[in-house]
Parts: sequence; C-alpha cells; structure tokens
Amino acid sequence: MRAGIVVSAHPGVEDLAVRAEELGLHSFWVNDTPMVHGDPFIALSLCAKATSRIKLGIGVTSPALRSAPAAASGLASLNALAPGRIICGVGTGNTARRTLGMRPTTAARLENFIAALQDLCAARSTEYREGDRVRDIRFLHTGAHVNTADPIEFVVAALGPQAAAVAGRRGTGLISFGLLDPTAWHALHEARRHTAQDTPRDPDSHTDSYVVTSLHILDEDDDPHGDAALDATGHLVLSLLAFAADTAAERPAFAEQLSPEEREAVRRLLDRRGTTATAPDRHTKLYPNYLGRIAPQDRDLVLPSLMNTLALVGTRDDLLARIATLEQAGIDELLIQPVIDPPTEMAQLAKLLA
Repeated sequence: MRAGIVVSAHPGVEDLAVRAEELGLHSFWVNDTPMVHGDPFIALSLCAKATSRIKLGIGVTSPALRSAPAAASGLASLNALAPGRIICGVGTGNTARRTLGMRPTTAARLENFIAALQDLCAARSTEYREGDRVRDIRFLHTGAHVNTADPIEFVVAALGPQAAAVAGRRGTGLISFGLLDPTAWHALHEARRHTAQDTPRDPDSHTDSYVVTSLHILDEDDDPHGDAALDATGHLVLSLLAFAADTAAERPAFAEQLSPEEREAVRRLLDRRGTTATAPDRHTKLYPNYLGRIAPQDRDLVLPSLMNTLALVGTRDDLLARIATLEQAGIDELLIQPVIDPPTEMAQLAKLLA
C-alpha cells in the first residue's frame, strides 16, 4: 500500500514536504479549513517549488468555501508549479462549514462543482451560475499562467453512498477520514462502481481510494492506551466528539450510534468547552485547535473504543495485518495526520510500509 501525509498549512510546511519526498512517500496533503488552518494553496505552492516528485493534495476543498473559477485557478496555478503532481479532494465542507457555524452543502452542488473544476482544469468551457444568470466560462489565459495540459487528480470525500455515487458519475477517486472499517469501504466502492457503469470515463481520470488516519506503533510491552497513544490519536477522537457535540440537536441519529460511555464523553466535552449542543456560537468553542495536538487534560476523552475505530494503534505485526485488510477492501493509499513529531511519524510510516 502507498503512504502519504496530511498536515495543516503553517510556516515551514515545505520542509515537511521535502522530508516526505526524501522518505519515498507518495503524497503530501494540506487541509482546507479556512477559519482553523492556514491556506492550502499558499502552502502547497511553497511545497511545489521545494519538491520534484511527491504528489501534492488539497484535503479537501468545497463549493461552500470557494467558487469554481477561484478553485480552478488555484489548482491550475499549482499545476504550473508542479505539473501532473496535483490532487484535489472535494467534499461538502462538513467540518470547514461547521467551523463557521453553517451546515455543509448538498451532494448535487458538490457534483456540479466537481464537473466545473474538471472542465476548467482541462481547458474546457463550463456552465457557471450566479442566481438566475448563467454563462459559459473558460480560462482566458494559459501558457505560463496556468497548466491545463497535465491532468489533475480529483477525489471525493465520502463517508456514505451518496458521495461515493458522485465519485462514480464523475470518474474520480475517494477519500475518507477515519474510516477504517473494511465493510464500509466495500459499500463505498460498490456505490461508486454502480453509478460509474454508464458514465463516459476521462482517460486521464484516477479512481484511487485514500483513507486518513493516525498511526502509533507499539513495542511489545507498551500500553496501547497510555499517554503516548492517546496523544498520537487524540486529535482524531476529539474531532469526532466535536462533530457529535455540534450536531447533537440536528442529527440525533448519529449520537444514538455512540455507546453510553461515548455519549458521556460528548457531554463532558460540551461542559469543558463551556457551551451547549444548541448554543448558536458553539462552533467558536468546539473547533479551536481542530486536528491539533490535544491538551493533557483532555486525554480522558480519548476513549479506547473511539481510538480503535478511528486510528491505527498496535505492534508492527498488528498494524501490517490491519493494513492488509484495508488494502483488500480496495484502499490504495494510507494517509497519516501526524501531530506530535511529524518528521519522526513520517519516518515510522515509511519504514512500516517499505
């Protein structure tokens, strides 16, 4: 299985990209969550100039964040800096919208957005709509400004069949956050295959599948739920708890899927952050430091059940067996989001999958 890294945009991010390339990793991704992290297009432009081989990904943008012309311009500009090395993840903006106190966009708008990006980034015209006004648009300059000759890989962020069906119709790959259940991946791939049967396929399209998680390798006598494991995986667990807390009123079915202990952790998180599940400003309390290193006082919220669901923790042999199962489910690349010591965690990943 291939391996890659996901980070947030910050000064010096290009140094991590260089190290990832030196380690032989396949891809280097930057989050697009504007009110929490830095800008991925700026970060990846630095990475593009500092590297020569590694794939560079946006993980992920959304029509609820950027217009199709603006996003296409950014992607094609990156493609001019790193020809043929750009991957664009696109989703409904689940977290990026919720950090604004807003809801994600629809699957239909997502599909239209992807179609427009695919057209524009391949030098084709596309339909652009604002209210009742509809116009055909295309890049009016190419050459040194943007690169529309080398293909850009697109992937759809999916946790369920609706988004996977969009990927099938658009001929794209899939990316999912914390989804380590092989059965769920079989369902996503089946939904993508079902809708792709009668869809004309771009010869340059990719249909690879990526999963984002965290990795913590144990020695034989290490505690799988000790402080080191909690710190390495806690950002994923707290992201799920924040989502559950934020959506408790609008999506009670999600909370009902959690165990009593996990629902209690959601309640404690709300209390600890000084907010409620219905407070209109709860997003300002739940999402600061999103996907960042957790505070030691929050380790009690990193429940073993959620850690084991969202992250890869175990001995080398345990992890290789679990990764093999994911590969059999059709996952092409394992993406790790390191927070404790990214250079060391990248090296561990590269060694594990060498």
